[in-house]
Amino acid sequence: MQGRRLRTAVAIAAVTALAVGAAGCAESERDGDSGEAKTGGTFIFAGAGDPKNFDPIFNDDGESFRPIRQMFDTLVTHKPGTAELTGGLAESWEHDESGKVWTFKLRQGVKFHDGTPFNAAAVCYNFDRWYNMKGAAAQANMIYYMDTFGGFAKNEAEGAGESVYNKCEAKDDGTAVLTLNKYKGAFPGAFALTSLSIASPEALKKYDADTVTQNGDSFAYSAFANEHPVGTGPFTFGGWDKAKGEITLNRNPDYWGDKAKVDKLIIKIIKDENTRKQELRAGTVHGIDFPAPADRKALADEGFQVIDRPAFNILYLGINQKNPKLKDLRVRQAIAYALNRQQLVQTKGPGGAKVADELMPDTVLGYAPDVQKYEYNPEKAKQLLKEAGAENLTLNFYYPPDVTRPYMPNPQEIFTILANDLQAVGIKVNGVPRPWNGGFKDDVQTFGKHDLHILGWTGDYNDPGNFVGTFFGRAKAEFGDQAMTDMFEAITKADGTVDEAGKKAAWEQVNRDLASKWLPAVPVWHAPPAIVVTKDVEGMVASPLTDERFNTVSVKQ
Repeated sequence: MQGRRLRTAVAIAAVTALAVGAAGCAESERDGDSGEAKTGGTFIFAGAGDPKNFDPIFNDDGESFRPIRQMFDTLVTHKPGTAELTGGLAESWEHDESGKVWTFKLRQGVKFHDGTPFNAAAVCYNFDRWYNMKGAAAQANMIYYMDTFGGFAKNEAEGAGESVYNKCEAKDDGTAVLTLNKYKGAFPGAFALTSLSIASPEALKKYDADTVTQNGDSFAYSAFANEHPVGTGPFTFGGWDKAKGEITLNRNPDYWGDKAKVDKLIIKIIKDENTRKQELRAGTVHGIDFPAPADRKALADEGFQVIDRPAFNILYLGINQKNPKLKDLRVRQAIAYALNRQQLVQTKGPGGAKVADELMPDTVLGYAPDVQKYEYNPEKAKQLLKEAGAENLTLNFYYPPDVTRPYMPNPQEIFTILANDLQAVGIKVNGVPRPWNGGFKDDVQTFGKHDLHILGWTGDYNDPGNFVGTFFGRAKAEFGDQAMTDMFEAITKADGTVDEAGKKAAWEQVNRDLASKWLPAVPVWHAPPAIVVTKDVEGMVASPLTDERFNTVSVKQ
């Protein structure tokens, strides 16, 4: 176990150094004035899309996680501005030699927003809730839980397997003991997942949190998820005005940690990128996320604080092998050769972006420098399509035009360029724009309606399983790869390897095979996303995980 801790610390140090350097550069460029930040007032941040809901376990996207992170806490968290683990609701944790029994020493005196006590029984209630979740619709929306634990007490969702979770015991109010069925390399990092935030058991029961219903392609969630989310975080829920596109959060005066400096936090949903920028300049919002690469210098020159995060992410072109033509490796390779990714990086990537050869950053254990690479070669693409008998291929390419993501600053432009590359080698592309929540994600990740899609990932913690394992560790509608059992087995074996050298070798081989033998997706780029705030904002700590907590923020009065 000591070897694994050492490896994690080294990998995290690289990400931490980048984060500190980026924050330092932004700080040095700030305009100085005599105004003083003080507590009180309102901080208004522009969100790029609607949240799905506020129940952590049913979410997996940044627009939903942004408000959730302000209201909820996890057992383990990250030191601000880094990927380094530190205590959250658990002050400390340890595991036995097998890596299957985890003991958490919990913070004392913590209360949920509804006044009920946080204790070991509450921790176990949450873990047992997730494990015993009923209904295919509910289980299908627990994407992070599935990726982490693999299955439920009774599997009803497609693709679920045997659960890693075994049981949780409250030894006393301050000690929770979690037992797993097998070692999993994701831990302890996965205990910091926002989706595994700890909610009030009383509120979960009172507001019928486990009810998720499906009507065609749409899902409906409980009163807990939409109207009464109750955690232990620095802000409490104040309402979601869908007509105005505003989420209001209020300062929690009883927070166990550093209390919020502002009285009110408003997340204002502004889906259009230019409108977000205009409102920042007008002063009607104090911060925006993911500015267009071309806007960064202008905003900095105007006196705004443009803070770069390290590129701990990946953008990829996903390929759905439910289409029989796409089952042929030669066709998938042709798609890879057809993409002029270097030109895309140069014309649309943020400063510091680089072409990706693998589906995780090179700072993560298991990155293999000798994978097969797909340099831009349209003639090679045409040859492979001819060999596969796919010269008249037509593909439905799904993309979300209404959001800006850390790894995807302008989906419309990225789609257009990639589609043009594909059409240049003879592939006909039908573009299918769908809204991020209530459209694109359901069509792609739940129903698998697409042939191609663009999507990506910002790492939640520094482990290969959080990248490659999350994408390809089990069958998913997103990739239509149910028959790739050798891929699933290889990833499961790598994730369960305790020996440090063996783990590294296993993940490197997975990455080689992903590039040469399986190719379920084409990696596009790693891009450093930025966050921008006005010169009146102090205390914004940018995270390489895009895991910003706004309790540190104040606004000059």
